[in-house]
Amino acid sequence: MTNLLGLDIGTTSAKAVLFQLDGTVVAENEQPYPILNPKNGWAEQVPTQIEEATIHAVNQVMTHINQHQLIGIGLSTAMHSLICINEDGTALSNAIIWADTRSSNESEQLDSSIYLSTGTPLHPMSPLSKLTWMKNQDAQEYHEASYFVSIKEYLLYRWFGEKVVDYSMAAATGLFNIHRLNWDDQALRAAGITTSQLFEPKPPETILQDIDSNIAKRMNISVKTPIVIGGSDGPLANLGIGAINPGETAITIGTSGAIRQFSREPLLDTKQEIFSYSFTEDLWITGGPTNNGGIVLKWIQEVVSNEHYEYSMDELNQLASSVSPGAEQLVFLPYLNGERAPFWDGKAKGSFIGLTPSHNKSHLIRASMEGVIYSIYHIGHALERLGNQHDVIYASGGFARSELWLQILADTFGKPVKIPNSHQSSAWGAAWLALCGIEKYQLEDIKDSIPMSHEIEPQNSHHKQYQKIFSVYQKLYYQLKDTFHELS
Repeated sequence: MTNLLGLDIGTTSAKAVLFQLDGTVVAENEQPYPILNPKNGWAEQVPTQIEEATIHAVNQVMTHINQHQLIGIGLSTAMHSLICINEDGTALSNAIIWADTRSSNESEQLDSSIYLSTGTPLHPMSPLSKLTWMKNQDAQEYHEASYFVSIKEYLLYRWFGEKVVDYSMAAATGLFNIHRLNWDDQALRAAGITTSQLFEPKPPETILQDIDSNIAKRMNISVKTPIVIGGSDGPLANLGIGAINPGETAITIGTSGAIRQFSREPLLDTKQEIFSYSFTEDLWITGGPTNNGGIVLKWIQEVVSNEHYEYSMDELNQLASSVSPGAEQLVFLPYLNGERAPFWDGKAKGSFIGLTPSHNKSHLIRASMEGVIYSIYHIGHALERLGNQHDVIYASGGFARSELWLQILADTFGKPVKIPNSHQSSAWGAAWLALCGIEKYQLEDIKDSIPMSHEIEPQNSHHKQYQKIFSVYQKLYYQLKDTFHELS
């Protein structure tokens, strides 16, 4: 039996998932690592901790098969991380991740025309803003660095000695011209760096071999195992769930969340509400991320629990299910970590609107879950403005384990939601890209190799209720924006 390995290096953990060629999961292993918050608004991770977690996750799933049964490995990685490294690949800084907002002022001062070349909204999530902050702060690591890389390039350089980056990871930096598929001169000038300090952009099917023998031994793989550089977790989640054609929308909610569609050309406009990243030479991924997905449910879990009792996620779902759609006119703005699309405002704040004495913890939980979906729905409206339709929705990520959250999604959009058997869509997308690179499969062939679980139909009465609440929700940010900024 032959197998593929999808390696998904995310915000909070590294996941190694072993698949059969039909998409069936053979084994999976997840290894967590912490997010550090050394100062208010800072979010960092230790690169060596991520590397160790990644190696261990691969090692654990490889105990289920022999080395010769593995066709190859595909990589999926979270976007927007920035690490300063020296010539031998040693990290001079922690990885500054997407949730870091230290460069809010820099992102506001950047020339807005850069967006029309890069497709990356000007926001503190992007390495462009982070590099500009480092330049303005005269940071020592900035001056000493030989290269500026994401966590994926960091690992590939250490494992193979290769200086390569796939198109979608490059596009997520805000330094990459998505029309010409190379580094953008205007963005580089703003960041104060040169092309020589970045790695060479390559198609996602690019194969690397001859991994460092010590790394291969620790992973329990052959040094000849082909590793395909893959892409970022967003487009790979679309691929892994089969949302490839027009009208097929993928919604992923893990720690954060996103709504995305593939397009045959970049979709950009001056409002800068959404991103448009390169994926292959003739495919772009268009959509928008929210900073606040599963992290909101984790937060409300801590709020309603106490030192004597912690509610489980199942109990949170049960409590929320006891409340009718709309949480009895309680609305939650889920901007706990600022917000990306469609506002791109790191100073936005979370807020409950409409609290009365009749509301209890069940209402707070349901309103929190609904607020995350409203945020996704809001971004969906921006996509529709640019011509994208949401005919069928494919759901992936940790939230897909909650039938209630999926029903809220279907009811809010008023569209059916398709659910795969495996929630590891980014990993399957990465594994499939490995198959495309090694065996010359086509991207669209994956549609025959995605084991689907079930489909959730929207309830019309609930959809009408959510439309009423959303008409209030979508105005609240603009009404409170000045207040949010004053509080910051």
